[in-house]
Amino acid sequence: MKYTVFLLAILFISITSCNNIDKSKVLYLGHTLPQSHPVHKGILEFKNVLEAKSKGSLKVKVFPDAQLGSERELLELLQIGSVAATKVSAATLSNFVPEYNLFGIPYLFRDNEHRFDVLEGPIGRSILEKGSKYWLRGLCYYDAGSRSFYTKEKPIRTPADLDNLKIRVMNNRMAINMVNAMGGSATPLSYGELYTAIQQGVVDGAENNPPSFVSSNHYEVSKYYTLDQHSSIPDVLLISTKYWDKLSAEEKVWVQEAADASAHAQKKFWSDSVNESMKVIKEAGVEIIIPDKSLFANETESVLDGFVTQYPNMVDMVNQIKNP
Repeated sequence: MKYTVFLLAILFISITSCNNIDKSKVLYLGHTLPQSHPVHKGILEFKNVLEAKSKGSLKVKVFPDAQLGSERELLELLQIGSVAATKVSAATLSNFVPEYNLFGIPYLFRDNEHRFDVLEGPIGRSILEKGSKYWLRGLCYYDAGSRSFYTKEKPIRTPADLDNLKIRVMNNRMAINMVNAMGGSATPLSYGELYTAIQQGVVDGAENNPPSFVSSNHYEVSKYYTLDQHSSIPDVLLISTKYWDKLSAEEKVWVQEAADASAHAQKKFWSDSVNESMKVIKEAGVEIIIPDKSLFANETESVLDGFVTQYPNMVDMVNQIKNP
């Protein structure tokens, strides 16, 4: 069924693209998030700014809610040029562009200021550009906050509390290694199945940022939320090089300026969403735990060691981030 939807998406975009020949250039942008999400609001800012800068000669058609497929499917659509742009997690993108694995290192950033300095500085920009050889040009990063643990029955106050707990993680090697290093049992599972899995005890808990914890309604089946903030993996706004290469120099400037403006606006959308989400969590009676993060960071040193062994070409970037 998913494959059929995927093929229909390609057919739809191909047909509508043909209908726009010699008219305004239309940038088709698909993503998997709901329209209430702060990242979607950032994408709408990108649309509005780009259409204003180009005086309507470049238009953006947004397809939210996974209308055109999963994150991986959207990346594949970009690579063949059937969709112009998308937003995906850097964790998903790392399966295509290895350098994005860097952002999955636990406790890589000291705080939010440090994180944005890296993402918006030379290292972050260089990683955005590295996707071009895979037909996936990065335009900007969107704030996706920090991921923390939530559980149904047992509170997590120290890493020892993770012992024997099945924790749902993304199907990403770094996330799996991190939870296992802390003593938990990392369990990759489809996000769409997670609510029921927690409810029925298939897993003991999961990890995510506050807006996702609330928008997924996982707070309804989880009693505890531990703000250990173990990783801060950004979202990435991407454009297909097959579309990018057809733009004029002026149009490329407009697209990049619109992306930068949307990233700036999205930070505020995200901050507001986090505040609103924490209010919902508290009112729902979920116990919010503020642990000693250093205890968790100490348990993940082996994950960093494994990363630099696997990616020796990224050692300098790690050192520059950790010791600026």
